[in-house]
Amino acid sequence: MFTDTYLPTRDGVVTSILTTKRKLEELGHKVFLFAPEPDNDADRENGVYYFRAHSFRKYPGYRIAIYPSNKCEILEDLDIDVIHTHGLLAMAVRSMFAGRVLRKPVVVSFHTMITEASKYYAKLPIPDPLIDRLFWVYLRQLLERADAVIVPTKAIRSELSEYAPNMKRIEVIPTGVDCSLFKPEVDGTAIRKKYGLDREKIVLNVGRIAWEKNLELILDGFSVLRSRNSDIWLMIVGDGPAREHYMKRAEELGFADRTIFTGFVPDSELSQYYAASDAFVMASKFETQGIVVLEAMACGKPVAGINYRAVAEIVEHGVNGYLFDENPESCANAMENALKSPDHVRAAARQRAEEYSMTDSIKDLVEIYQFAIERKKAFLDGRIK
Repeated sequence: MFTDTYLPTRDGVVTSILTTKRKLEELGHKVFLFAPEPDNDADRENGVYYFRAHSFRKYPGYRIAIYPSNKCEILEDLDIDVIHTHGLLAMAVRSMFAGRVLRKPVVVSFHTMITEASKYYAKLPIPDPLIDRLFWVYLRQLLERADAVIVPTKAIRSELSEYAPNMKRIEVIPTGVDCSLFKPEVDGTAIRKKYGLDREKIVLNVGRIAWEKNLELILDGFSVLRSRNSDIWLMIVGDGPAREHYMKRAEELGFADRTIFTGFVPDSELSQYYAASDAFVMASKFETQGIVVLEAMACGKPVAGINYRAVAEIVEHGVNGYLFDENPESCANAMENALKSPDHVRAAARQRAEEYSMTDSIKDLVEIYQFAIERKKAFLDGRIK
């Protein structure tokens, strides 16, 4: 597996990689990771092959493997069967090159709408529409050269099919959620005690605190909600380059004393934060899946989610959560409905999460790997073009 981002950085891509790797290894498969080197040697892991990388100044925690390297030759010694790239930039190019040189199949997972994130972190003296167009020219080449493409939702499959109509195969395989770890029975009392909360209502958001995550809308919506009920708290779990900006925004809106920015929370404690909350909110239009939405649902928490792309595919309005449009009043209404939701909505949320079985996802992934391997053999034998 090749990736542009890996530990100690945490985001949806890293979560997907760790989950997938663990489940594949449980089934007896061998998985090798190729990733940009971390800032600190102490963060290096045994068994991960690191590429020399340069820090991305505009997005702390991310590093770009832009330097020449012969590490792809290691793949030949490892006797690998298939290359799976989870990145779309530098490491994707390396993986495609390695696949071509070693005559191995390449599978691409499309986790990130980089065309939408680029305007925040790649400020160039050219119009955004042109940057978007250039990105899609590159992405179309990547996707159509891959032996198979994996997307986490139908919404993303539809979008990619328009931009890259000649993909050899594209399949929806979501990252599964561990419903044995994230479940309604988890006790969140310790988290409430930690922050001095008792019976107060808590609306939770989990994720990397970055510009593209649309936290502005959550804060503005919470401001409207708080005007109706001042005894509601907003808890934002995670860290990222925009954290200080949003903390300042909460102060400007007058509810910094009702907003908790927890910073990074380890995986071992995350389920307790879901358990401590009463509802979950997601306003990001950037998501290709929204794993945290499913984790919240697995804990029986009703979700207030933006009516867009992947979130709208998971959340069914009035059934397992509530959808809102991109305005503060609509967001506030959805959060309020989620806080007041009846038991059957919470039960439906849990049921929805259970539909995203880790076992089924891994089985489908292995089938895609086998397809890619067989297709590459047929191509090399001249049976297909």
